[in-house]
Amino acid sequence: MIPSSASLQEEINREWIQAYQEACLSTKNPGTIDIYQRVLRDFLRWLAGCTEQASFPVAQMTRPSVERYLHSVEEDGYSVSHRNRTKSVLGSFCQWLIDDHGLLKRNPTRGVEIPPQQILAPRILSENQRALLQTLVEQADDLRGEALFALGYWAGCRVSDVAHLLLEHTHIGPKIGWVHVGHKGGKCRDIDLLNQARRPLYAYLHHGGRDRESPYVFTSQRNQHLTEAGIHHWLRTLKQRATKDQWDDIADLSFHDLRHDFAHRAREAGWTLDEVAYYLGHVTKKGTPAIQTTARYTQVSREQVKDKLKRIKG
Repeated sequence: MIPSSASLQEEINREWIQAYQEACLSTKNPGTIDIYQRVLRDFLRWLAGCTEQASFPVAQMTRPSVERYLHSVEEDGYSVSHRNRTKSVLGSFCQWLIDDHGLLKRNPTRGVEIPPQQILAPRILSENQRALLQTLVEQADDLRGEALFALGYWAGCRVSDVAHLLLEHTHIGPKIGWVHVGHKGGKCRDIDLLNQARRPLYAYLHHGGRDRESPYVFTSQRNQHLTEAGIHHWLRTLKQRATKDQWDDIADLSFHDLRHDFAHRAREAGWTLDEVAYYLGHVTKKGTPAIQTTARYTQVSREQVKDKLKRIKG
């Protein structure tokens, strides 16, 4: 059987990534190597889509193509830190192509700038947005989707927490449950789950049709696990089920907005900033709660202040 152009391209890319790993990544830990491999695999796959030839796409490795790729990563909902990491990985790979193989005259990542993240007010969903999203999830009749939404909305998990959640770190029973999460920056934490988060996750694990050979909780047909981009794609697809009248309310909502809204609702429920910081994984390098980060996630509402005005005594 003659291999397809796409499969041949994947094999060529895999060989180059493997050669780079052996030459430059031998001293790095397995988690870092996995990140490098995924970044390079995604970039080379995207780059190969710009040409019809099944060959190593070195001719397409130009500064404009790197800028276009980073822009596409941004449109997929990835953070500034992820884009900076992607640029760093690509820069290291391209420098290896220059130093060891002479395939490039100039590193295409040089001079590429990524604007810093704007500090925006946290996103607090309206009652209508909350109800609409929950209705769309329920109507989709998708156990995996229900579990994804629940971990964002009812547990405040990052998209990276969800994408890289391992089965061995998921302790879910019919009545209680907790997970060990924290892929970003290695800041792991154990969190108990509300029933609203536990029940959908339990149903998905037992009846959701996941790949039982995978060590990850959330699987897909294309990869060993559902990637961060895959989660962003799932949410975009979910929102597209809305009617024209509903669309304006939820069109620009992201998975991270679910995390912001969870933090706000936790504060409304009486959680301290320390408690919210712990649950969300906002910790400093010393392991103490990063209160300033958490404070940006939460806003005091007029209703909260109005209620506490009554408690002031003369």
